[in-house]
Amino acid sequence: MGAGLGPVQAEPGSEAPAKIILRFLFRVWGSAWRLAVLKDLLSRWPLIQQIKTFADGTGPESMSERTRNLRTKHHDAEVARSICPYCGVGCGQLVYHKNGKLISIEGDPASPISRGRLCPKGADTYELHTHSGRLTRVKHRRPYSRQWEELDLETAMNMVANRVWDARERTFQETNTGMRDGEPLMQTTAIAHLGGATLDNEENYLIKKLFTAGLGMVCLSNQARI
Repeated sequence: MGAGLGPVQAEPGSEAPAKIILRFLFRVWGSAWRLAVLKDLLSRWPLIQQIKTFADGTGPESMSERTRNLRTKHHDAEVARSICPYCGVGCGQLVYHKNGKLISIEGDPASPISRGRLCPKGADTYELHTHSGRLTRVKHRRPYSRQWEELDLETAMNMVANRVWDARERTFQETNTGMRDGEPLMQTTAIAHLGGATLDNEENYLIKKLFTAGLGMVCLSNQARI
């Protein structure tokens, strides 16, 4: 074929023009691409962000792409305000639940008493409700027995009530004896009550009124005093 019309013939030992062009483009664009990738990686590095913004590393500049997309365990859960079930201080709690399942229990920042803080007992309220070892049935061991048996709540409450009333009937003192003979007492010292840490102020008030004024018990205390 004539000059200018035929295909370009590469000289022996030299690369074809297409390969030369591709190699050139790869060198230019490849280097630019690698530079862009490196710049993007460095721009997302928290250390670089801290240097560029002169921040102290405690804000958004310290977040990576992964940590920026993290969500709390109670994300999208419903929340109900409650009070810590332990001592009588009344610290506020936020109870997070989702689809009928308890998710988390945290301190309530809006509480004027605790301002979002909880003691070790209050912070462990979630486990109090969800621990696999928590007993959910009444256990009873009969006299001289080596085995525990489960009772339904109604049966157990009747047994306790009957024993309390029997003990009161047998030991109740209406009047004093001895040097103060005839002085009204209206009490029994055969029954005692020790309140647990999960009782709140209202429950302790009712217990005090019922057991002292109603049953004549004089031996009452609470775990919080021990």
